[in-house]
Amino acid sequence: MRRRTFLGMSSGLGIVATGMVSTPAVAGGRRPDAIVATDGSGDHSGIQAAVDAAPAAAGVPYVIGVRPGTYLGQVVIPATKPNLELRGLGRRPDQVVIADDRANGTPKPGGGTWGTSGSASVTVDGAGFKATNLTFANLFDEAAHPEITGRQAVAVLTRADRLVFEKVRFLANQDTLYVNSSAAGVIARVYLRDCYVEGDVDFIFGRATAVFDRCRIHSLDRGSTPNGYVTAPSTDITNPHGLLFHRCRFTSDAPAGTVFLGRPWHPSQDPNAIGQTVIRESWIGAHIPEVAWTAFGTWPWEEARFAEYRNFGPGAIVSDNRPQLTAEQAASTTVEAFLSGSDGWNPARC
Repeated sequence: MRRRTFLGMSSGLGIVATGMVSTPAVAGGRRPDAIVATDGSGDHSGIQAAVDAAPAAAGVPYVIGVRPGTYLGQVVIPATKPNLELRGLGRRPDQVVIADDRANGTPKPGGGTWGTSGSASVTVDGAGFKATNLTFANLFDEAAHPEITGRQAVAVLTRADRLVFEKVRFLANQDTLYVNSSAAGVIARVYLRDCYVEGDVDFIFGRATAVFDRCRIHSLDRGSTPNGYVTAPSTDITNPHGLLFHRCRFTSDAPAGTVFLGRPWHPSQDPNAIGQTVIRESWIGAHIPEVAWTAFGTWPWEEARFAEYRNFGPGAIVSDNRPQLTAEQAASTTVEAFLSGSDGWNPARC
């Protein structure tokens, strides 16, 4: 049975151990407008109740402070609730856990199954959403449910624009973080800084423009070969910006050479989903093989937009099978270039 480990510490379901630097209880920003606490000492005892009570169409941020505890149940941030912030009030991200435990193939009440999108513990459709200093998890137990073959179990699904995650952990196995948009060809930007993402198969995927800045990307050892795939981008051909990893660390306890950096996902065999993953100035562990990218079904990786630039570490091999950006290309493949859009958005300055 697979167990999640974090910085050498067994964390069971991954909701206790953390390697992040402690953060003040109310670090940065305005005071919370509402408090969630499991013991009833706040304004709400559940996350969804706090979201439901937040003002609609808010033009300024509305901060929901979450006291330490584990909050179970699906959470949906609707499009009618923009500019919400979930702020963990513990000293570390592991002290506030927001989680659910359903998978793609989990039966729904009334018939059918949840599907990949429906499995998400947290779904974000509200633009301008921010999360800081907490953990999102999907606790679906694959070993306990051998009868469920659809094991995609999403911790967070995003479909909105101008989202920020800072000092946040994302925990699951297959399909942990689904960065998507409301429709093909629609731009949805996500900025993640100092975050931790773990999983095994396609655990960072979708068509959004998502920048991972100084994050740790951890591949679980699922005891097979291949051991998994880090990314599965489905970037629309009209979008020049897909997934960017800047100064990140790619780690794993899996054997050397058993995990691929990515494969190109074409949802419903969409030929216009020309996925992009760019990894630059990042440390890559030995779990990544010399041929770091692979096909997804009949779709060859060579036709996707995969590239690296000035990576280092035992898995950062420069060869004909590892496309590299030129210095000129790298100059325009930056955090700011990916996120700025037509409105000049630059959350990295904050």
